[in-house]
Amino acid sequence: MSWKDNYEVWAKQTDLDAGLKAQMAKMNDEEKEDAFYAPLSFGTAGMRGLMGAGINRMNIYTVRQATAGLATLMDSLGDEVKSRGVAISFDSRHHSREFAHDCARVLGAHGIKAMIYDNVRPTPELSFAVRYNHAYAGIMITASHNPMEYNGYKIYGEDGGQMPPKESDMITSYIRQVDPFEIKLADEQTMLNEGLEIIMGEDVDHAYLENVKQVTINHELAQKYGKDMKFVFTPLCGTGRMLGERALRQAGFTNFTIEPTEAMPNGDFPGLKHPNPEFPEAFVRSIKLGKQIDADVLIATDPDADRLGCAVRQPNGEYQLLTGNQIASVMLHYILEAHKQAGTLPDNAAAVKSIVSTNFATKIAADYGVKMVNVLTGFKWIADQIHQYETKHNHTFMFGFEESYGYLIKPFVRDKDAIQSLTLLAEIAAYYRSQGKTMYDGVQELFKKYGYFKEKTIANTYAGVDGPAKIKGLMKKFREEAPSQFAGHQVVLTEDFSKGTKTDAQGKVSELGIPESNVLRYVLDDETWIAIRPSGTEPKLKFYIGTSADSSKGAEDKLSAYEDALQAFAEE
Repeated sequence: MSWKDNYEVWAKQTDLDAGLKAQMAKMNDEEKEDAFYAPLSFGTAGMRGLMGAGINRMNIYTVRQATAGLATLMDSLGDEVKSRGVAISFDSRHHSREFAHDCARVLGAHGIKAMIYDNVRPTPELSFAVRYNHAYAGIMITASHNPMEYNGYKIYGEDGGQMPPKESDMITSYIRQVDPFEIKLADEQTMLNEGLEIIMGEDVDHAYLENVKQVTINHELAQKYGKDMKFVFTPLCGTGRMLGERALRQAGFTNFTIEPTEAMPNGDFPGLKHPNPEFPEAFVRSIKLGKQIDADVLIATDPDADRLGCAVRQPNGEYQLLTGNQIASVMLHYILEAHKQAGTLPDNAAAVKSIVSTNFATKIAADYGVKMVNVLTGFKWIADQIHQYETKHNHTFMFGFEESYGYLIKPFVRDKDAIQSLTLLAEIAAYYRSQGKTMYDGVQELFKKYGYFKEKTIANTYAGVDGPAKIKGLMKKFREEAPSQFAGHQVVLTEDFSKGTKTDAQGKVSELGIPESNVLRYVLDDETWIAIRPSGTEPKLKFYIGTSADSSKGAEDKLSAYEDALQAFAEE
């Protein structure tokens, strides 16, 4: 069907949501085409998009349709699966609560129990709730760190990780068979009478926080140095405050200040065009407050509290943002060193990271005799690795991370967890304070010991109707016209994850031994690596560069040269 046909289907609905109907009436043809040309993409990371009218937008109809796909899958698996139910959570965005309760009503119409939170909760606690309640699946309504105009929908599997590809593909096929205007909804009274809606709250919060107690390693640091250490915490108007504050206090940290204008959930995200802790603009208010109270560290969690960023005070009193790779490397070093000092570092210890994350952490792990495992982008692959360790008993999981500011310390959650990370980072700051240093000093020490590693992610946006074709064409160009060198350095290894192969400079081909994915990765003769992949949730083509040198400037210069060469090839 054309976008015009799709638009007419919606326009003819007599009981269409009044707000969406009014929005459609104001659309010009260009806006109509963008909203109705194709269904919102649903992949292994769920779906994410602008809120509004249309099949390419987040609204009650696309949310109901996705949930009907999940419900149909559960119908096919039988009564035992249906009886286990689905855990549901939502963030502070506009319509998140509404979308979540519509999910529950769609499930209820299929006789499937919905366990839904009484208020906003972080994504990691949804992952925990799936495991804690032995649910078959979980639904998280969130657009993570996107601007306020967006919302999204994530489906989790029974292990608490994002739904595996096989089940996700089945859900997608069921979604496409569902008429979004013919979906049955159970009424609230029926759901309550039949036990199809269970409200979660303090019971799960308490269980989650009991598990968070495992995260801290040296409790004396909080007692001796944490009470005097000043730091700022901001949840960026999202879900992180309630659990974050309680987690810090139970770990012994009481001398922190919550940025007041960003403390409460607010879907408008006032003053935050991008409520994303990897962006400097997300720290503007925290920096101002930090300077007022002379804080050592500023910590921010994104709206659904699965990602964390931080800024550390430098000798001149200014604050320096750390990258996700740097935060992860500092965390890993602290975990391994603390366990080594305590004599509790397992012989079979392993850490896990995505293929587009820093080799800085790999070098640190090797120094401690710890295996570093590389997996595809997407935290579900780290969750899968943890499951393998628990099943085969061959390794002990110590830490997992992605460069995109996501970290996991303890696997009672199977997704990135900013509440765990907040607690550990406070302990690490106290550790450096015990030595008369800041975390900035700690990062510099690690650079001097292991080399100056620099990474950069470049996200080129290709929005609109032509966007998918442009992204596909560029991936084809990199795949079929692969350059033999970038910035004067030879490509010594080409990894094509869509084929599951790696090819060296002599043309020898071997297996990667990793699931297939639309990712290309080049390794250069100076150990620099470059990766290219389409985003799973946004109309973007992402380029990743990771390099190192003997000095910070040397690494920065190399990074700049590689970026120029990469963009030049993409644009020629």
